[in-house]
Amino acid sequence: MVVNKQSAASQEIGQYYLKKRAVPLANLCTIDTTPDEQIVRNIYTEQVEAPIGKCLLNHNLVEKALYIVTTYGVPLAIIGNGKELQNDAASVDSELTLLYQRLHGRTLPLPGAIPNPFFRQRDTPFRHPQFPMYLVTRLTAYDMAEMKGLVDRALIARNTGKFVIDARGRDDTGGNEWLRTAALLLPKDRVVLNDSTAVLTNQKDVIGYASWGSNDRDRNQRFLHFQWLPGAIATEFVSTDARTFRRPPDGWQPGHNWNDPSGLFAGSPQTLTADYIEEGASGASGQTWEPYLAFCPRPDFILPAYASGRNLAESFYLGIPGLSWMNIVVGDPLMHLKP
Repeated sequence: MVVNKQSAASQEIGQYYLKKRAVPLANLCTIDTTPDEQIVRNIYTEQVEAPIGKCLLNHNLVEKALYIVTTYGVPLAIIGNGKELQNDAASVDSELTLLYQRLHGRTLPLPGAIPNPFFRQRDTPFRHPQFPMYLVTRLTAYDMAEMKGLVDRALIARNTGKFVIDARGRDDTGGNEWLRTAALLLPKDRVVLNDSTAVLTNQKDVIGYASWGSNDRDRNQRFLHFQWLPGAIATEFVSTDARTFRRPPDGWQPGHNWNDPSGLFAGSPQTLTADYIEEGASGASGQTWEPYLAFCPRPDFILPAYASGRNLAESFYLGIPGLSWMNIVVGDPLMHLKP
């Protein structure tokens, strides 16, 4: 459990999670760094990764700990060179997945994504040292009530409800194939699959959701007005949906025009991961910067794994192709759908 000394919100949600999940205090790591969402690489290395590594070593947790949970107020993203697939930017959480290897003496390249050893591992439990990484998730949202809601809803998640999958009309890309495959791998009577140009809204009893978000040109609204069940998760193919967890102005709506400054929020017109949490989802993936479609989370792995009883952390990371990249996972790593 990672909290930031310089963020009261970080400490509050961290303590709340420890109590709710009965996590030993020895598993709490307090870092002392800026609460800014974006940081440069040396701040990450010296003030985020180094103290977390020290905590793991000092408490004999390097092998025992499988999950790292960051919190609102812990920096979100590491600024990079912007060189497309050779970018050395990353989300803080994705970079932390590789702390396990660094604590074992490995030196890893910074530009580009590192292959995720747990990707596609549908039938294998996550464990060390077979999978040399940590599964990192984040407790974050627009406000404290929503953050605590993530924790509370995780404890009452049940394996019921619908998986809503909204493909992009007029599109035959790999992304649509992954969405359709996800639908095939889930219980048929629990799937709502949309292959038309219409955008699905006002769905009830939703336990899982996957779509193109604002990369669906037919989507023009910020909220879907779903009724999300406790334990519901969401994923979308959007390059900047986790760019910030600051609340946008009430009148802001996601769009598709990057050249209109009036439509941008935090530098982008795209949908926001935090909006799904605000509406009632209990977990979600997102990207801090452009991951490119090939490195977006794969719903055809995530949703069937979660439906089968895998926890949130395992379900998302077996669907994420690369590490030291742009992806984050929001929610309680231990959340799973109880029978």
